[in-house]
Amino acid sequence: MDKPETSVPVVHLTQVCKSFNVGQPNEIEILHRIDLQLGRGEFCAVMGPSGSGKSTLLNIIGLLDRPTQGQLTLNGEETTMLGDQELTRLRGHAIGFVFQHHHLLSAFTALENVMMPMIGSKGFCTPEISARALHLLESVDLGPMRHQPSGSMSGGQQQRVAVARALAMNPALLLADEPTGNLDTQSADAVFDLLRRVSHEQGTSVLFVTHNPELAERCDKTIQVVDGRVI
Repeated sequence: MDKPETSVPVVHLTQVCKSFNVGQPNEIEILHRIDLQLGRGEFCAVMGPSGSGKSTLLNIIGLLDRPTQGQLTLNGEETTMLGDQELTRLRGHAIGFVFQHHHLLSAFTALENVMMPMIGSKGFCTPEISARALHLLESVDLGPMRHQPSGSMSGGQQQRVAVARALAMNPALLLADEPTGNLDTQSADAVFDLLRRVSHEQGTSVLFVTHNPELAERCDKTIQVVDGRVI
């Protein structure tokens, strides 16, 4: 697929609903007719109380779950009718994930962790993959630690490796689900500033889920999710 024009939203949800236990007496609708757009390079905070539907919304945008109703267009590609293999392909190339828990392979080096998505996509390692992984580690100021096992790094360093890994496939969208939640204030600020810099320099759109209002105020805009509705 050709690269979408910069005017095309990276994320576009139209009247998206999500229900669980469909057709059963205990059916419940979690998301109610969500309309949402995220522009290319836009940095957006997502806030809301626990149980508000933030995780469900993120799972749908991340193509980890399907909406019950409505339409989701990601990076210019309408996803409603895509099969599982097509969704996996699009997710792997268009979306990077950074979670509260970094999910690194602790016995592997920082470089090896960043190489993993690219090796998984191509099926084998190449000098180009190794060079790109090193470049990404250097971009998060961890080049000198590339051969260090990730399990021996600090929490802030591990999250920076996770950010580099999320960028390995040059995604249009980065989903950051409370990536600073387990970090001290200094490390949280460093990871946030890194994500902002990446968004600015690479034109990557970012959805940043946080409970920290101070960080949310530093984003381009904030989406509030309350009782399954976007405010």
